[in-house]
Amino acid sequence: MAERRTNREPRSRSQDDEKGEELDERVIDIARVAKVIKGGRRFAFRTVIVVGDNKGRVGLGVGKSRAVPDAIRKATDRARRRMKSVHLAGTTIPHEVVARYGGAEVMLKPASPGTGVIAGGGVRAVLEAAGVRDILTKSLGSANVLNVVQATLMALDQLKSPGDEAGYRGKDVNDVKPFWTRKKQNG
Repeated sequence: MAERRTNREPRSRSQDDEKGEELDERVIDIARVAKVIKGGRRFAFRTVIVVGDNKGRVGLGVGKSRAVPDAIRKATDRARRRMKSVHLAGTTIPHEVVARYGGAEVMLKPASPGTGVIAGGGVRAVLEAAGVRDILTKSLGSANVLNVVQATLMALDQLKSPGDEAGYRGKDVNDVKPFWTRKKQNG
């Protein structure tokens, strides 16, 4: 019996360590917000955090508390619970997509290997946490960080896998993939 307990303990610890190591947590925004009450204003902090595994899963969390560490903890927990899968084509996205959230509009375009992440602010944080390494982006409209991040996540949700899209169109998978990933048939 004692042997089993000692075998179980390290296993659970290592699993916790792996979860902590594999997720990429990024604090995007910390803002002081106020609630007007009878005696004046009550200040709190709102944090926006993105969590991803750099392999195609990403989540967003927003936390609010009177202290910054508590707000960060709340946002991180929410982001971990809300993680979603994203369709990737190697190190980029399979096709161009545009998404709008509030006044913010974000355009994402696939890029050839070696391009890097051409993005700024919240868009860069979301894409890097999701595991995208080569992409071109443009943020249009509002510069509100929270809305830009939400628009980026909506754009990533709109992505379709090349296999599904090829089946829908009745084409070969290589005809749907970005041109630099297509294999030449006449060699």
